[in-house]
Amino acid sequence: MSNKAEPMKKESKRTLVPQRRFPEFRDEPGWLEKTGDKLFDQINDRNHASSLPVLAITQEHGAIPRDMIDYKVAVTKKSIKNYKVVQVGDFIISLRSFQGGIEYSKYHGICSPAYVILRKCIDGSNAYFKHYLKTDRFIRILTRNLEGLRDGKMISYKQFSEVSIPVPRPPEQNKIADCLSSLDELIAAENRKLETLRDHKCGLMQRLFPQPGETQPRLRFPEFRGKGEWGKSPLGKLLSRKPEYGVNAPAVPFSKDLPAYIRITDIDDEGQFIKTNRVSVSIEVTEKNYLAEGDIALARTGASVGKSYQYRPKDGPLVFAGFLIRVRPNPKKLTPDFLTNYLGTWGYWDWVRINSVRGGQPGINGNEYSSLPIPLPPTGAKGNELAEQEKIADCLTALDTQITTQASKIEVLKQHKLGLMQQLFPEQEVQ
Repeated sequence: MSNKAEPMKKESKRTLVPQRRFPEFRDEPGWLEKTGDKLFDQINDRNHASSLPVLAITQEHGAIPRDMIDYKVAVTKKSIKNYKVVQVGDFIISLRSFQGGIEYSKYHGICSPAYVILRKCIDGSNAYFKHYLKTDRFIRILTRNLEGLRDGKMISYKQFSEVSIPVPRPPEQNKIADCLSSLDELIAAENRKLETLRDHKCGLMQRLFPQPGETQPRLRFPEFRGKGEWGKSPLGKLLSRKPEYGVNAPAVPFSKDLPAYIRITDIDDEGQFIKTNRVSVSIEVTEKNYLAEGDIALARTGASVGKSYQYRPKDGPLVFAGFLIRVRPNPKKLTPDFLTNYLGTWGYWDWVRINSVRGGQPGINGNEYSSLPIPLPPTGAKGNELAEQEKIADCLTALDTQITTQASKIEVLKQHKLGLMQQLFPEQEVQ
């Protein structure tokens, strides 16, 4: 409840018109702006049954039961008594709302009392507000003049109450929500296709390389069946040179006048170079500090130890950082694509977990990477000694191409949605 002694806030009478409007609403009046407290009540209901699921408040999934995601924070029965009830359709202000907007709940559950729970108190579409409260425009307005948010402070209900939100009539809300929700459904469907491709590749990799204790893969291409058992060789014996450590120097903002720099954090989970936030290194480097085609960089320390990246010229000249180790396969013994694919198998990651154990943070040095046992198919006929390696690599690389194409398709859809949201919601003044 608001304090009656406080002066009443004046409701904005100016109207806003979005850049794009559905035909049936083009002759309608402009949208009004309403402050947060005119649209949402703050809810502090702590009367709940302990059987309700505990919700995690995430930027990716909104409010979601903790057991549906990888969330390992434990709570006691005593602390749960003080948790707040969240109904389906409620909104939640989280510690990270200054980054990702306000989260929506599709679930009935309970959440930490640290969160601010909002419940719509006017007629209209929850889905409309679900989309609007995650827009970049709203986040800019929400966080204006709020100092210290990045130091762990959370946006209060009072601060939210003063934010102006554009509100069309309910029929137009529904139309906008239906349009954006249909795009969300399309993106979700394409994401499922992407996950299916990734799962297919993962399963295929386990079958194309021998399992621990076995000397032949469970799936072999017809032309190699009956060609003999696989062997193993330490990685160090399959390289053109010893493993090499990268450049130890701090990263600086990217400049075309300085060498581009690749660090562990610049490699994504697919083993691709993340170009969106490129950095440079501001020291004199030599040719040997650059990755060459076919080189593979391996993370040697920290939570990402074992992660790998195969350099390809399309990524541009790259100097590799000190927490990476470069290995260069000998082309007469080992193809880079074959090695890269092996570095995605469960057998490899089991080896990483065992060999990276340290007293402090995990790590694997160059000598240890040299000892990594690599399963190898028998050598082929003269002039085509690495034929089975190449066949396996070609198969899996073709799947990688499909995965990359699918991921790009999803990114295009996401960018389309962002552009559409900028047109469907009116521009507001951000002071």
